[in-house]
Amino acid sequence: MDTLKTAVKTNVEAKQSDTNAIHSFTQDEVNAYCEHINYYLSDDADLKELLPIDPQSNKIFEAVGDGVLLCKLINKATPGTIDPRAINTKNLNIFKKNENLTLAIASARAIGCVCVNITNNSIIDKREHIILGLVWQIIKAQMLFKIDLKNHPYLIRLKKEEEEISDLLKLPKEELLIRWFNYHLENAKHSTKINNFSKDVSSGTEYTVLLNQIAPEKCNKDGLNLEHLERCKKVINDSKLLGVPPCIKPSDIVNGNQKLNLIFCAHLFNNCPGLTPTEQEKIDAAGMIDDDNDPEASREERVFRMWMNSLNIEDVYLNNMIQDLRDGIVLCKIMDKLAPGKVDLKKVSNKNSKFTKIQNANYAVQLAKDLHLQIVGIGGTDIVDGNKKLILAIVWQLMRKQSLQVIGELNEQKLVEWGNSRIPQDKHITGFKDKSLKNSHFFFKIMESIEPRAINQDLITPGETDEEVTNNAKYAISVARKLGAAVFLVWEHIRDVNPKFLMTFTASLYHCAKEYEGKKVQ
Repeated sequence: MDTLKTAVKTNVEAKQSDTNAIHSFTQDEVNAYCEHINYYLSDDADLKELLPIDPQSNKIFEAVGDGVLLCKLINKATPGTIDPRAINTKNLNIFKKNENLTLAIASARAIGCVCVNITNNSIIDKREHIILGLVWQIIKAQMLFKIDLKNHPYLIRLKKEEEEISDLLKLPKEELLIRWFNYHLENAKHSTKINNFSKDVSSGTEYTVLLNQIAPEKCNKDGLNLEHLERCKKVINDSKLLGVPPCIKPSDIVNGNQKLNLIFCAHLFNNCPGLTPTEQEKIDAAGMIDDDNDPEASREERVFRMWMNSLNIEDVYLNNMIQDLRDGIVLCKIMDKLAPGKVDLKKVSNKNSKFTKIQNANYAVQLAKDLHLQIVGIGGTDIVDGNKKLILAIVWQLMRKQSLQVIGELNEQKLVEWGNSRIPQDKHITGFKDKSLKNSHFFFKIMESIEPRAINQDLITPGETDEEVTNNAKYAISVARKLGAAVFLVWEHIRDVNPKFLMTFTASLYHCAKEYEGKKVQ
């Protein structure tokens, strides 16, 4: 037991300044997050004065204060989320820092982070638990980004006998990792399985077996004969042979730190999954994931998933939108969020039978009709069967309904008139199908009318070539997020003049403008 005395975790208490609430975090997590940031952002020229952050200090809480590091970390997690040109990196005054923080929080929300109670001030005021919670979510998003059937078709092997491939698509990525871990333990004829990344991996035994399975030429099982802490040290040393960066200490394994063990396991999977897909697995996975066959539907699905996850509905987080909506439960919960009091959630059952799923889906269709959505030719069985086109049609109408709720009495034509009223006449549009929208000038002029300082005019191009159109669209989305707009579209929607998403984008700018006007009145 003496060897374990060095593995005692250090809890740090942080008092929230405006309440009596006490939040605790471990110094181990601070250390790990600093190591992660130092490793992945070490070559970023804009951060050379800031990095490396001393993992043994609390400098991380100061380092995130101007928003630059957070924006850079988000782009590491999901490349292309933020246009780097929109990040203020020089001569940072309080206005520019606030812009960066607003951009970071809005972009974190766009990649699936839950940002309830995360504000610019909570970061500026160095609220440790809030900052660490946000950094953790971004790092987690980065580490789990490519853990799916599209990138790893061999994950089909993790399907249980009674399951369909579609059931795998619904699983949280953490669960996929646990199944992958257990798949290798079973192949090694190991006597136990893991159900979590805390207590179940704390002995280091399971890691030792896993490493030997995925890389037998580099990792032996000698650690099984070592004392507890020494075994965990060997696990980490062996992982370095696979290219795993410093992200965890032996004490983190011993203490069963769930977050840090999840990061470590994701590194192992990403660096050396120990599996090779068969041709049949490639075919089966491609059959379930048809993104390449219908890129527009794929973009819509990605945006709708982003929107639904942003609603912060309890126990709702979508990994694969079509599969996650098939039982009708989430659709009912979304409608309850948009129209409180209209949905009787007691009528919605969690039972895993096709009959129950059809009942739920039929109820969802009826609710949609009650909310005056256009549901012609759509039945509950279409939802349960995963009819992508029809499910996208329902979700689009739900998203449109919320957008129109945000702008109150305005309809789409009134929204066009509002936009035109904010900008020079030569930039006016006739509607959201107007081809001139592809150059993004309409949106830039609206945003300029809201806050002129948010836009660098030198970065706006005429939008005449494909490259100029693309760059303008990407910059427009990031500027909108700098203003605090809830943006649910991708740059291709601007390029292609997709009227549905250009309407919701304009609605978000309308809402943003009203908020700015309210602040000026105060």
